[in-house]
Amino acid sequence: MAYTPHTEDEVRAMLEALGLERLEDLYAHLPPELLNPEIKLPEPLDEDRVLALVERLVSKNRPGAVFLGGGVRDHFIPAIVDALASRGEFLTAYTPYQAEASQGILQAIFEYQTMIAELTGLEVANASLYDGASALAEGVLLALRATRRMGVLVSQGVHPEYRAVLRTYLDAVGAEAREVALEHDRTPAFEVGPEVGAVVVQSPNFLGAIESYAALAEAAHAAGALLVAVVDPVSLAVLKPPGEQGADLAVGEGQPLGNPMSFGGPHFGFIAVREALLRQLPGRLVSMTEDAQGRRGFVLALSAREQHIRRAKAKSNITTNAQNAALRATIYLAALGPEGLREVAIAAAANARRLYERLLEAPGVEPLTRPPFFAEFALMLPRPPEEVRRGLAEAGFHGAYPIPEYGANAALFAASERMDEDLLDAFARAFFLAVGG
Repeated sequence: MAYTPHTEDEVRAMLEALGLERLEDLYAHLPPELLNPEIKLPEPLDEDRVLALVERLVSKNRPGAVFLGGGVRDHFIPAIVDALASRGEFLTAYTPYQAEASQGILQAIFEYQTMIAELTGLEVANASLYDGASALAEGVLLALRATRRMGVLVSQGVHPEYRAVLRTYLDAVGAEAREVALEHDRTPAFEVGPEVGAVVVQSPNFLGAIESYAALAEAAHAAGALLVAVVDPVSLAVLKPPGEQGADLAVGEGQPLGNPMSFGGPHFGFIAVREALLRQLPGRLVSMTEDAQGRRGFVLALSAREQHIRRAKAKSNITTNAQNAALRATIYLAALGPEGLREVAIAAAANARRLYERLLEAPGVEPLTRPPFFAEFALMLPRPPEEVRRGLAEAGFHGAYPIPEYGANAALFAASERMDEDLLDAFARAFFLAVGG
């Protein structure tokens, strides 16, 4: 099947306009070895041997337990998540514009929105975004639209990659971000000027420390700004939700909710807002309604498709989202329920504290994060984190995520509910050897 829509006459007209004779002339500036490279392929294999080869390749990415952190963790995923999310009717991320043909996926999205709103303590959530970093950027742009200001204050406790993405978004609209340095491992109180439209803080922050939003929210609101909270969704099973601490928006990375780590992706981002900000939400929103016969139904609401394709006049250029990854979160949360998620959160926090205490016994190791923290924490190591990480890898572990912004030998560690005492002890022994203990 030919996938190019151009007719021979159209191609000929294009070449004449360019003063060329053949299509190949379009690529004459490229080196010949790139135009027709020699491709050395092995002999073909039957299905059985192909699967065996793939298994050998996959096994190279299984060095052992993962203690890296940085917002991506190895939580247990119930089998029902894979079973339901892989059904054919869900294996598309495209927007279900035809409600009469899309009730199943629309209902699933509605359930997802409801769960995110309940977790964050805010009234409305949209149908997910690409990842935590883009969710933060979209949330800040929303706050700037709502306040009609162009200044942003961002805590250095926010994930460095999120801040980098945010700067890219803000540069494109002419907004300015100023970073607030941490005091030890937490965000200090600071003044909010009249030019500021958004104040951004993360809890647990990138160093794992649990922050309080209340004073920052009060300072932001007193100056007419909005507070954007970056949150860990699992932590919300045990911590006071941002909506109850004065946050106007909550954003974050959804990977811990039923999604594998998978080389860092694909994941999904979430965003929830107060009802007053509903019409500023990017992306799409599913609502529940009734049809002419009074039957319950689900539809896309409060957003015309044209909103997303008006370029500079659009609220956002986000359209197709990370729906299957968000669906996995919906199934995960439904399977665990509130108590199950709470058990996961408590176990992850308890294992992180046990790991923290063990690693601090190693010679030359100093704490960068102070309790209370959730599932991640940072340490100052006596050796470069890259060397420690290689030593841990040789012992079969992923650990010591270098975070040079916070110190030359600073490294991040994490735990999840999957780690028992024997595994924690084994990692601690490997860590002692890796740091030279």
